[in-house]
Amino acid sequence: MRVLISGASVAGPALAYWLTRYGFTVTVVERAPALRKAGGHAVDLFKPAMDIVERMGVLEQVVARKTGTERLTLHTERGARVDLELRRILGAVSDRHVEIMRDDLSEIFYEATRHDAEYVFGDSITSISEEGEVTFERGEPDRFDLVIGADGLHSNVRRLVFGPESRFTHWVGAYLAVISVPNFLGLDNHMEGIAAVGRMAVMYGAAHLDDARAGFFFRTPQPLDYHHRDVTRQKELLREHFAGLGWEVPRLLAELDRTPAFYFDSITQLRLDTWSSGRVTLVGDAGYCPGPAVGGSTSLAVVGAYVLAGELAAHGGDHTRAYPAYEAEIGEYVRRSRTFAMNAAKRIVPGSRSDLWTMTQGVRLVNRLPVALTRAAIKLGSKGVRLHDSIALKSYAAPRETTSHP
Repeated sequence: MRVLISGASVAGPALAYWLTRYGFTVTVVERAPALRKAGGHAVDLFKPAMDIVERMGVLEQVVARKTGTERLTLHTERGARVDLELRRILGAVSDRHVEIMRDDLSEIFYEATRHDAEYVFGDSITSISEEGEVTFERGEPDRFDLVIGADGLHSNVRRLVFGPESRFTHWVGAYLAVISVPNFLGLDNHMEGIAAVGRMAVMYGAAHLDDARAGFFFRTPQPLDYHHRDVTRQKELLREHFAGLGWEVPRLLAELDRTPAFYFDSITQLRLDTWSSGRVTLVGDAGYCPGPAVGGSTSLAVVGAYVLAGELAAHGGDHTRAYPAYEAEIGEYVRRSRTFAMNAAKRIVPGSRSDLWTMTQGVRLVNRLPVALTRAAIKLGSKGVRLHDSIALKSYAAPRETTSHP
């Protein structure tokens, strides 16, 4: 049974791994000319995703590429400084966690699948028929039994099948940017930054990287006017919103014109009632992004890929039964991630001076509490903070064979 996956970042290769394991013939098409290997930005894998990584046999590689960030130092505009041991928070949030650069994770998943799945780089889907006929920008038309969009928040597959992105997005009031910069602070296992009302900038390194990453978060009262592929405009907006902020921010902004890697996007949540239509379904951010940087979207994508492949295998490739089962199985995780992300988005960047004061005092309090007491307090008042660890993974066994379904 032939399956076409659009997207070779995280969800796509993870899905390809499980589908090929279950006997499906998989092709992955990726718009980029090659696998991205710039490191990307840091993402989190929580317990259910880590359990899947272990089942994939790549746990050792993932742990070897972890960023190793253990400590956060945060400055304020008025000169205050707070330090936080991140294990106090992360250990309370999840019993099993690794932070890893996104492109590193993508490369690990790709290496685990490239001999079993076909990868086509530098191409993109232009149309999908109800019968599974697919046309491409460059390649010849072909037919597939199933087509799966794993192509991120701005999914091309979702646009072709479900309609304009604007119908499903919910902006949560903030923006995120990440750039690669020289590690001029010599950061090792350490993140440092500045928090102000409505904006925050941080810099962090990774144990195996020579350079570092600078992350920028900021709020705006209304959505900004730009195209998600207009990098020049995005850099202009970043300079405008961080002008006048102290610490190392001017030095970081000076790197914008020479950075080898740049990411900018709104913190936007996708809300689809269903992410399946006919032979097509969506996985990861393409279908249910809870919000970049605030909702654990990478863990959700890994779990979603595992569940989708498992349900397709369990139903012998019959998408009319497998897709609804997939949505039912992952639905509660998606809904809870959305709720958590909305709460997190309100707290990640202080909206007022009182919010900023509350955040810094909260960090100081966490530092004074024993780790065990911090864990207990978070469990009691988490409002979903431990949602990842509450997910029970279903076990799947592949059927003897899969068949094409009309």
